[in-house]
Amino acid sequence: MKINYLLVIFLLISTFLHSQISGSSGVYFAKEFSKDQALYKAKEFVMNDLIKVSSNPTKFSIDPLAAANSGQLTSLMYTCEDQNLSGLVLGFFGNRWNESGVNYQAYAFKNLTKENAFEILSKIEKLIDEHSRYLSSDSDTNNLSFEFNDMTFLIYRDVGTKIRVFWNGFDAEWESTAFNRTKRRFERRID
Repeated sequence: MKINYLLVIFLLISTFLHSQISGSSGVYFAKEFSKDQALYKAKEFVMNDLIKVSSNPTKFSIDPLAAANSGQLTSLMYTCEDQNLSGLVLGFFGNRWNESGVNYQAYAFKNLTKENAFEILSKIEKLIDEHSRYLSSDSDTNNLSFEFNDMTFLIYRDVGTKIRVFWNGFDAEWESTAFNRTKRRFERRID
């Protein structure tokens, strides 16, 4: 009987020691991973896809503005005075599965020109203000959705205002704190 208890305890300990731990289970870990990785990977995106690197040296800057607590979305601002380019990059992070069923961390970047960034940030803020009473009247039940370019947005209240952004197979949560920080920092730094 004693051997059975020891066997059960050994199996439980072995299971816990070999269990996989989610990288996004800790709010701070997910946020830091997203912001650090987004900055690192976005540099290549801006260099290759936006400013089109050439044999001539081109100066550009990229600055992470805010990362959502979920770790699914990070906003970054870029400027390239040499080519008169500036805008907002949204970095999307999430888990994907390949044909073999292997889980991996996927990411993609969505570029918003300076004008598009101002437009979408203002539109989201305006919609939240205009429909605040409706969203608050029945939290997590009343929703507001709209499309902008190739992105779909879902706004609802659950403790605070939540914004879900659907794009290119990603479903990223952008809570109001990260959204407001993005809007404030982008508007202050862009010009």
